[in-house]
Order: sequence, then C-alpha cells, then structure tokens
Amino acid sequence: MRAGILGFGRAGRSVASVFLQNPEVHLSWVMRRSKLLHYRSVCEFLGIESNEQGMILSKEEWTIEKLLDEHPVDVIIDFSSIDGIFYYGKEATKRGIAIVSAISEYPPDRMELINQLALDTPVLWSPNITIGVNFLILAARILKKIAPYTDIEIIEEHFKDKQGISGTAKKIAQALEIESTEIKTIRAGGIVGHHEILFGFPYQTVRLLHESISREAFGNGALFAADKIIGRPNGLYTMEDMLLPYFNLLKDN
Repeated sequence: MRAGILGFGRAGRSVASVFLQNPEVHLSWVMRRSKLLHYRSVCEFLGIESNEQGMILSKEEWTIEKLLDEHPVDVIIDFSSIDGIFYYGKEATKRGIAIVSAISEYPPDRMELINQLALDTPVLWSPNITIGVNFLILAARILKKIAPYTDIEIIEEHFKDKQGISGTAKKIAQALEIESTEIKTIRAGGIVGHHEILFGFPYQTVRLLHESISREAFGNGALFAADKIIGRPNGLYTMEDMLLPYFNLLKDN
C-alpha cells in the first residue's frame, strides 16, 4: 500500500511513525504547508529505523498534479485542516485514489465537496480515527437498543488548550440521539483524549470508556482505515462501516 499523509502536526507525526514501522506500507510523502523541513526524510526526522524513508514536502513548492505524477499513492491520509481537501480532493478522484480524512469537523461547504468526491472515489471520514472510539460508539448504540429507557451522559476530557466540544463527543451524541449541549466537558493539562458514556439503569450503571494514551492510536486507526477503504466501491464511509462486519463474528461461535 502506497500512502501519502497531509499534515505533520502532533497527530500527523504519530501517524507517520506507525506507517513507517509497518512493512506492508510504503510512505511516499508527508505534505505540510511551510517549507520548514522541506526534503527532510520523515524517518530521519522522527528518529525511526525503517527501510521506508518518506519525504517531507511543502505545498508552497508542489502542486498536487506534480506530486501525484512523481510520487503516486493508493490512499491519501488527511490530518491537516478543514481546507486540506481543496488541495488534493478533485485530483485524487480523477486518479481513483482513496481518501481517509481524520479532520474533527467540517463546515457545510466542505462536507458538500466531500460528498461530491465520494461519487467518484472511496472516501472515509471519521472525526476520531481510533479503533477504540468507534468500537465504543457501536457498543453504545447496541446498548441503547437493548435498554432505550436508560439515562445517558456523555463526558469528554481533553488537554487544556482544546477549544469547544470535541468532534468525537458530538459524533457520539449524534449516534445516541442526544443534544450536543448536554455533553459534559473537562479541560486540564496532560489529558490526550478521554471519552466516556455513562448508562444509568435502575439498580446498576454501565460505563463505556475510551482513553487515548498516545497519539499513535490515531496511526493504528488510520492504518486500519486505509487498508479497508482501498478497493471499496465509490462512496462515503465511516469507521463504523469498517468495524460493523466484525460484530457478525459472534454469530459464528
């Protein structure tokens, strides 16, 4: 699998680290906005021993056409910003390149573009790309169907500087048909990401909890998503779509 990563912030670097250490992935490039670190080896910069090198490139010097001509990929992983899709989206569809976006929230005009792109190439968008969070959402939906009368509370905790309610918490609320205004938020230093769903039954409680210990969790999720989205029919997918078939494994036992 040939992959390119858009965005080289904390999450993007963690994703690149996971990809570099997987022998089945060829990390062709990492694209960032500035020319700082331009043409540096991702492997060297991150201090990782790997046969894959990957090059850090700058959007200031590379058009998307030139990039994909000289460094073709099977999938583009987007950890950049809400505007990143404008850089690569249409060219990716022309070439049949799959797209995995982990942007936490898109405004309506970007979502309209993503839906258009999904008509011509497989696109997976997940506000939180970790396998654990998306498993948590599926489990919560199942529990709510079993016991629709329960009280449900959603609590999200993040690092001190994170602004607003997390996109993941909003997605959980949407999946459980709860208003986002009811989400409880906590901000404190040292927290990477914490999402909890509390089900209040009569005489008992159930807590579903996901804790991000390291941002490499995003890399594991992005790798899973990329592997599953390549070769799919055109359309817009979620991580839940990728995970749901695994719930059927219980029927085989």
